[in-house]
Amino acid sequence: MSPRIGPRIGIVGASGYSGILAARILAAHPSCELACATSDRWAGESVRARAGADTTLTFVTHEEAFAAGLDAVLLATSAEVSITLAPRFLAQGVKVVDLSGAFRLRDAQAYPRWYRFDHAAPELLSKSHYGLPELFPGKVDALVANPGCYATAAILSLAPLARAGLLDLDAPLIVDGKSGVTGAGRQAKDEYSFVEVDDDVRAYKLHAHQHTPEMSQAIGDVAGRGVSLTFAAHLIPVRRGLLCTSYVRPRVGVTTAALRTCLEEAYRDAPFVEVVHPHEVRLASVVGTNVCRVGVLAPDLAIPDIHDSSSNDAPVVVVVAALDNLIKGAAGQAVQNLNRLLGFAESTGLDRLFRSTP
Repeated sequence: MSPRIGPRIGIVGASGYSGILAARILAAHPSCELACATSDRWAGESVRARAGADTTLTFVTHEEAFAAGLDAVLLATSAEVSITLAPRFLAQGVKVVDLSGAFRLRDAQAYPRWYRFDHAAPELLSKSHYGLPELFPGKVDALVANPGCYATAAILSLAPLARAGLLDLDAPLIVDGKSGVTGAGRQAKDEYSFVEVDDDVRAYKLHAHQHTPEMSQAIGDVAGRGVSLTFAAHLIPVRRGLLCTSYVRPRVGVTTAALRTCLEEAYRDAPFVEVVHPHEVRLASVVGTNVCRVGVLAPDLAIPDIHDSSSNDAPVVVVVAALDNLIKGAAGQAVQNLNRLLGFAESTGLDRLFRSTP
């Protein structure tokens, strides 16, 4: 294998599902060199054998990554671990894309409630860029917070409509999310075993899911005002894929055509967002790709002039979004952000993941 010329990239936590996929993508990246992949439990073992990545690397420990001469690193670690590692890499001049929630929220006081820990590096929260490229394309410096999987689907489907003034934001936004088992990461717990998950669906983390404030923060930023949002997550018996169905009140006179046109205009130049009919938003159409499919539908009848959004007669718009929780919801989006950090085209190295099926 001939050596590639380009920035040296490391993946810390390359033994988790997202880290494995990131290793596969970066090993084939045309403009970067996968220079380091860490796993404390797989240290010394072949990355090709364990992760299926096209590389001769062997796994090293997390600590050894600091001596690898990296230009950028993807942290596929828990939030608590990322908080300790990111400042050290940044101090070395290494650019960081963090896949955890460690730097997604601006308010350090929100972390005890939603993440169950006190933030140990609050000074970095104001320096972190929220890495949803389609909606937050601003200057990316050194630290990118990769969005959560549920949050990516919900924000991509709702934020353009909120920004355009098509939604009644005085009414609550309701987001119903369903994800495959890999969304929980690589955990050896009874509740994620085959016999516990198969032929079952269950809700979890009600009023406690850490993606909830992330959704509210991002949609509010795009809309220019605060929003009230309720999110309910569900575990479904599939390996990969995530679908969010949102129920929102429209402004008076809003039609399906206006809603769809808004989404189409927002994502006209976005290679990884497809606007389709809601019935075409399916897990099978996105798994294995870096694509998020979005669809929207208003009631067939004309929306009446109802100003009381709490009324039982008030209409409801349904917005649906689906993505692969490990790619567009994690590793693929991280590579999008890495490309932006390094000055490459956003889709570099992700072209082979454009597949979508009817």
